[in-house]
Amino acid sequence: MTHAEEQSSFWNIIIAVFFGNFMAVLSTTTINVALPVFMTDFHAELNTVQWMMSGFMLATGVIAPIIGFMGDKISYKRLYVYAMLGFTITSGLCALAWSMQSLIVFRVLQGLFSGIIMPTTMTIIYQVIRKEKQALAIGMWSVSAMLAPAFGPTLGGWLTEYFGWKSLFLMNLPIGILAVIFAQRFIPYYRLSRGIKLDVIGFIAVIAGTSSLLLTFSEGHNWGWTSWKTIALFIAGVAIVTYFIIRTLHSSAPLLNLRVFKIPRFTYSLIINCIITISLYAGTFLVPIYMQNIQHVSSLDTGLIMLPGTIAMAFFSFMVGKIYDKVGPFRLILAGVIIMALATWELSRLDLASGTFFIASWLAIRYVGISLSNMPVTNAGMTAVPGTFSGHASAVTNWIRQGTAALSVSIFSSILSARTIAHLKDMKPGAPDAQSLALSKSVQEVFIIGTALVVLAIPFTFLLRKKHKEVSEELLAAPQA
Repeated sequence: MTHAEEQSSFWNIIIAVFFGNFMAVLSTTTINVALPVFMTDFHAELNTVQWMMSGFMLATGVIAPIIGFMGDKISYKRLYVYAMLGFTITSGLCALAWSMQSLIVFRVLQGLFSGIIMPTTMTIIYQVIRKEKQALAIGMWSVSAMLAPAFGPTLGGWLTEYFGWKSLFLMNLPIGILAVIFAQRFIPYYRLSRGIKLDVIGFIAVIAGTSSLLLTFSEGHNWGWTSWKTIALFIAGVAIVTYFIIRTLHSSAPLLNLRVFKIPRFTYSLIINCIITISLYAGTFLVPIYMQNIQHVSSLDTGLIMLPGTIAMAFFSFMVGKIYDKVGPFRLILAGVIIMALATWELSRLDLASGTFFIASWLAIRYVGISLSNMPVTNAGMTAVPGTFSGHASAVTNWIRQGTAALSVSIFSSILSARTIAHLKDMKPGAPDAQSLALSKSVQEVFIIGTALVVLAIPFTFLLRKKHKEVSEELLAAPQA
């Protein structure tokens, strides 16, 4: 293959995965601003409508553990194409929904396909693209994942206002069709394993355990963390997942190969990845609450305030992909984590008088820190894994990150609610702006907690500085029956 042909092949593959990844992430962010519209059109309560989001997120986490098996069984190209087709079809079904209940069901199905797309596209990059170009490729992959949240709230608000809520789903149809055509045409077919059998008991266990834990994290705040329902689900989830892990480590044909944790570099990078995920969700959760409940601006204006930061994040993600091989992961991750810590600390100073420029500026700086560290930490871990096991490593990463995201949002919600109530009790009855002042102080405290968590990533970053030793495939192979 000539250099020009290789370049053309590289960009064709990137475009093929870019479309799908962008659409899958976009669907998680456009719906939020339209919740009041769904409540009005379907005469539904907020608690019911919120299941469009929580059901979608639960589905993306539940499907993650079996992606490695499915990719090995039918090939990652076919898995990606099937997932894109499923996502496109369920988007059409969402637009045709006749009740809130039917829309929630279609959104959960859409979430299952969305949960397949992101780890599958990551795996394709590490298995199809040459090693020296993987950093640039994963940088572009990150851009697709970060452009979606940048434009999602603004695009969702605009579409809902002028074209109605159905347009949020109909816009996926042309993008999905294009993604399927590009994937079918440009991603090479390959298959790494044959004769794999499905561990049915392991499959049922991981679905049940993951569902229990994700549901606990998602609804624990609403049910109460000490309620019998929360405690029972949490204990059941931990017990079932523990059983799944033990079973997996002793299985000759594991559903999800957890032996990738034998690779120190992958394990350290995943820990940092989870910390970055918590910090990312802290910002995306707290800033809209602050802007809409304290500053009293609209959802569309909140999206516009967050837009410069997320565009900066997308731009720097692309630049990091270009310089990664020259600079290496350690310096980029360390710089990113320090910038994130500084910006998160500055955001802990938000009060009733904070201006839009202050918020947008520090939010943008924070997103730059995330972009400097996000791709390098993912790439540092994934490149340490032999190509044959990259699908399982990607599935493990996505599984744990989804759980971390659900846990972080629930814990931050609980802390915010508890601290707001505590601050209100400390104030004099009838004090002006008491609710806003109490909420503002609570937001400050949660950002301080977020800062402390980011600082925890620094020692793990230094562990990545150690020279990586190549890992043999025999080390990760399942024991023979």
